[in-house]
Amino acid sequence: MIGKRRDTAVSGRPAARKTSAVSDPKRSPSAPDRPSLSQVQPRVMIGIGLKVASVFVMVAMSSMIKAAEGVPVGQIVFFRSFFALVPMVAFLAWQGQLRDGLKTSRPGSHVLRGLIGVSGMWLIFFALTRLPLPEAITIHYATPLFIVVFSALFMGEQIRLFRWSAVIVGLIGVIIVMWPRLTVFSGDLSEMGPETVGALAAFTACITAAVAMLMVRRLVFTERSATIVIYFSLVSTATGLISIPFGWVPLSAGEATLLISAGIAGGVGQILMTESYRHADMSTIAPFEYSSMILAVAIGYLVFSEVPTPQMLIGGTIVVGAGIFIIYRESRLGIDHSSARRTTSPH
Repeated sequence: MIGKRRDTAVSGRPAARKTSAVSDPKRSPSAPDRPSLSQVQPRVMIGIGLKVASVFVMVAMSSMIKAAEGVPVGQIVFFRSFFALVPMVAFLAWQGQLRDGLKTSRPGSHVLRGLIGVSGMWLIFFALTRLPLPEAITIHYATPLFIVVFSALFMGEQIRLFRWSAVIVGLIGVIIVMWPRLTVFSGDLSEMGPETVGALAAFTACITAAVAMLMVRRLVFTERSATIVIYFSLVSTATGLISIPFGWVPLSAGEATLLISAGIAGGVGQILMTESYRHADMSTIAPFEYSSMILAVAIGYLVFSEVPTPQMLIGGTIVVGAGIFIIYRESRLGIDHSSARRTTSPH
């Protein structure tokens, strides 16, 4: 018994299943084997690091798209989607998943999801060219709020009072951010400027993005993640090409460099985000998405000379708080459901 205990302490792993529960009074006979703290912490830190890196890359992508103001949105969508395929295809080929990634029994579902998702992409890119960078990104934080609403309406998920309250508070925060731009409520539609249209586009993008995410939730039951990513990029690339007759413009060397870099950054950001969820739970990593607001405020001020308004800071703080609360509630409910399953499952 002494030898066995020494081996366990050195390896850092729990005792073998054949060890009697009596030999370790702190260990329940039915408790599952779990990795030690020394094994878990490095993986969690790697996951957080990858998530933060993806946030930085995606904000850089948004900044490059904003810097290309004046280029038609359809042209931006094409460059963002086509050149995002470069790092994605390279990564999947390196992992040996490229051939399997193209196999699907549900092409229609991928096309529909792609069309809805690319609609949101068009809207948010349009908003980026009309709004200050921090405002466009902050308004887009409403997406998780709409996911909760649509999950209840269309997927039959039970949403309790706490999450409904967080959704209402979060939407109030979004309205506070958008209010200075909403001249549409003044009654004179002729006063609708580009910033008003941009704010409405960003808000609508949240709705389409939420619908697309719910479709992804259904697709993941039968489709690989690589398949979902590849087909979305192919559909959005085709959609961008279709917009050629509606007016593409010749690009300067600087504009072409910005859009190609934005596309590559989008692909790299997608890879980093996907890989981050392999190392830690979503509830642990998701709150770091909101670090993009700080980065967006800094880039907006330093690069585009955009001073954040008090409404943006107050409303953004409310939206972030509501989003983090929803993530916390999701994680607690997941823990409770897992505990209930372990309690009721036969041993």
